[in-house]
Amino acid sequence: MQLGVNVPNFGPGTDPGVLREWARTVEGLGFDLLMVSDHVAVTPDVAERYPEPFYEPFTTLSWLAGITTRLRLGTTVLVLPYRHPLLVARMATNLHLLSGGRFVLGVGVGWSRREFDALDVPFTARGRLTDEYLVTLREAWRATRGEEAAAAVPSPAPIPVWVGGNSEAGIRRAVRFGDAWHPLRLPMARMRAVLADHTLPGFAPRIALRLTATPVDDPERPAGVGTVEQILDDLDRLRLLGADTVVLDPYHGDPEETRRPHEAWRALTTVATHWRTTS
Repeated sequence: MQLGVNVPNFGPGTDPGVLREWARTVEGLGFDLLMVSDHVAVTPDVAERYPEPFYEPFTTLSWLAGITTRLRLGTTVLVLPYRHPLLVARMATNLHLLSGGRFVLGVGVGWSRREFDALDVPFTARGRLTDEYLVTLREAWRATRGEEAAAAVPSPAPIPVWVGGNSEAGIRRAVRFGDAWHPLRLPMARMRAVLADHTLPGFAPRIALRLTATPVDDPERPAGVGTVEQILDDLDRLRLLGADTVVLDPYHGDPEETRRPHEAWRALTTVATHWRTTS
């Protein structure tokens, strides 16, 4: 099982130098994947948790591809209805090619009604649009691969698509259109129940990363919250449940955290060190 990190690409403490250090730290600790978030119009509701500066994911990941060598790079999650699907297909394909086949496209339907309004995209149609756009992406990529095959042009493997969403609709979407279900910050029991009730194409959860000095005794404890022993146990349980990749998310919703990246780096170092010695 591979491990990834969700890196804050926003907030008052984030700038190009900090993003560079995030990439070097994540790669240097031996993690396999670096992912970033997506917002286009940072409306007031978005800004409460994800304020400016907000670095656009495709641009950011393209830049980080040039300063990393082996890390996979991805979105957790790209709000698919915000962009024309043919534009997404083009940008994702180019990033995949330029990075040597390292791109993972995580997608979701989005949640900010005000951001949808700012982009003139109907909020109530976001589920339907996401489904339609996923079909368009697949068709565009099939056409591109056909053209490359006809021209005998080598290309990297197809782009993995992880479909986010904790709702029943999101799970169905992952089954229909995705290469993996990509749930966000769920308790272990909830993920286990979904896996028992559905045949999924793959499983790549994003969990929290919050280290505590004493055990967290709560049946609704999100995976990744607790002592290092609890977190390692969570990772082992996810591996046994069939997770191909688990993404650790050290951001907890306070933009001031972005001014203190070393706190997250210490937690990641602790988990990476213990995971290597026990797995």
